[in-house]
Amino acid sequence: MALLLGVAPLPAAAQTWTADNGDGTFTNPLFYDEFSDPDMIRVGDDYYLTGTTNHTMPGLPILHSRDLVNWELLGYAFDRLDLGPDMRLEAGKSMYGQGIWAPSFRYHNGTFYIFSNVNGHTTQVFRATNPAGPWTRTPMKRSLHDLGVLFDDDGKVYVVWGYREVRMAQLNDALDDIVPGSERVIIKAEQGMGEGAHLYKIDGRYYITSAWFSGRMRMPMARADKPYGPYEVNHAISLDEGWGSAEGYRHRGEPKPPFDIAPPTTTPGRNVLHQGGIVQTPQGEWWGFSMTDYNSLGRLTGLSPVTWKDGWPYFGLPGNLGRTPRTWRKPATGVAQRPSAPYVRDDGFAGPALGRIWQWNHVPDDARWSLAARRGFLRLHTLPATDFFSARNTLTQRAIGPRSLPMTVLETGGLREGDVAGLGLLGLPWRTLGVRREGGRQFVEFRDQRGDKTVRVPFAGKRIWLRADCDYLTERAHFEYSLDGKRFTAIGDPFVMAFQLKTFQGIRYTLFAFNDRGRAGGYADFDSFAVEEPQPRGLMHAIPFGKQVTLALGEPALSLALHETSVVARADAGEAARFRIVDRGQGRVALALDKGHLSINATGDAWLKPGEAGKAETFQWMESIYGEPMLMSLASERYLTVDPASGQVSATSPGARPDHADHARFVVTVRN
Repeated sequence: MALLLGVAPLPAAAQTWTADNGDGTFTNPLFYDEFSDPDMIRVGDDYYLTGTTNHTMPGLPILHSRDLVNWELLGYAFDRLDLGPDMRLEAGKSMYGQGIWAPSFRYHNGTFYIFSNVNGHTTQVFRATNPAGPWTRTPMKRSLHDLGVLFDDDGKVYVVWGYREVRMAQLNDALDDIVPGSERVIIKAEQGMGEGAHLYKIDGRYYITSAWFSGRMRMPMARADKPYGPYEVNHAISLDEGWGSAEGYRHRGEPKPPFDIAPPTTTPGRNVLHQGGIVQTPQGEWWGFSMTDYNSLGRLTGLSPVTWKDGWPYFGLPGNLGRTPRTWRKPATGVAQRPSAPYVRDDGFAGPALGRIWQWNHVPDDARWSLAARRGFLRLHTLPATDFFSARNTLTQRAIGPRSLPMTVLETGGLREGDVAGLGLLGLPWRTLGVRREGGRQFVEFRDQRGDKTVRVPFAGKRIWLRADCDYLTERAHFEYSLDGKRFTAIGDPFVMAFQLKTFQGIRYTLFAFNDRGRAGGYADFDSFAVEEPQPRGLMHAIPFGKQVTLALGEPALSLALHETSVVARADAGEAARFRIVDRGQGRVALALDKGHLSINATGDAWLKPGEAGKAETFQWMESIYGEPMLMSLASERYLTVDPASGQVSATSPGARPDHADHARFVVTVRN
């Protein structure tokens, strides 16, 4: 009897995605929800992280960790940032895709600093002596796009910013403007740097990381012996690492129906790690952090081991520079943390405040929502809006992958004529499932902005369960509802989710209530919100320790087999070798066969070595982003792969490719 590994999912071992595998390893991404433009610092034995939040409030999350893998959300640098009607969704204005961008996180002389540009306004400086807050805000006198700040050891403060053409200046003592005459172009556009600068001084030398996103994405780095250069540029310290992710559906053109949605593509070099920086542990290890575009889910943050070579900090291992293993050993920080997640996604609305994960879509009207009006409920009063996208007081949280099912329980007794309230997927095109009161009647209403589609079903009750099923591997979703919380009915057609640049964010799960008759209406009471995650751990499928398995490519159909002492790939599945999976600790395995083990020699070729397993016979078991098993040799630090033309098996693949040309992803069949 054969059991395909892809048919036996792991049991749900955690409520929400946790990068820590509990065996001394972690699996990327650090968070399986959007965390874009990350910047990280170390203060003593503690690490702090923040990132872009665009138009959502509160903004600039502050996360804390002791081991670089398990993070706690301490709070935000600001609760509200109100610089005009665009930030309040008023007067027909919005700041979708604008707002807070690409922060620079720094610590100096007992003070934490976050420098972040606000598109359409100026760069803002946030200060705190405790990273958990309170934070104060000071506006700068100008805008500095995607800036990076360095407090140098001679007392000067430098800032770099720009797109392709990189500029540097010295900041004044108040940190609200540049010193007159200090601004210079330090890197010309033709030198190949991008944007999203992070500025460091390491062993007396100045380093700048950036992101190149046109065509083949990559992370360039520049270095110089003096602040103003001259700088030399390394065009890629990180390149092509997307753990096999293909570029998904993309919205192009005008942000309105019927929408021009481009289909997925397997073009290499698109969904790859490309913007971030580096940090050193007290033990001397260097680690990189960076983001990758991940389709409709948004941008995800990854953690990478760093290898210094020729004075450059490459993301990756010595045998595979530029490529980041999806699963690897945790950093040596001297602190052992239990596996945990930074967010609690579910909310019963029973406390005095909303859960920390929640963010409002633009600045809310605090007089029109309440947790106190009805104990155990979130009450949203309906404000006038033309549609879901322009509705105020929409409460959001980031969607979570690889698959999740957000659900809310809504009570509708407070709705008035023209009111609609429910659960939405905020993006473009947006989709909603709610209850509408119209003509003295109630309807369950599904809206799909693409094609302006509406489906209504009469609803006479006062309590309803609303749920979405979102698969971010296929980027397909559908809505369903229930009258008892047990039996669910699908409504509307399934749809594809797409990434777009209007909000410049991934899908957001939302609770909304508005009135489209041009007036304030009644209210909606939300009893609870919960997110089900069928696959919340780093491996979708358990490693078959102690089992006999065969290993084969899916396409073309070739199985690993033994030919004398060589391991080769054969088209005849009947010749497939039955390897026994030996547990080597930390998610690592040896593949035993007869009285030997599959081994990788000095040229990377695979053969059967007699005797006990050592480093050359040990592989890190991991999966592509789609759950396909991959085996990375500890000897070559590259992946086991098959040459389809010759049948040669070797550990020479740098990693998964979106077009599957790596031939390094296996179908693992358990044999009884």
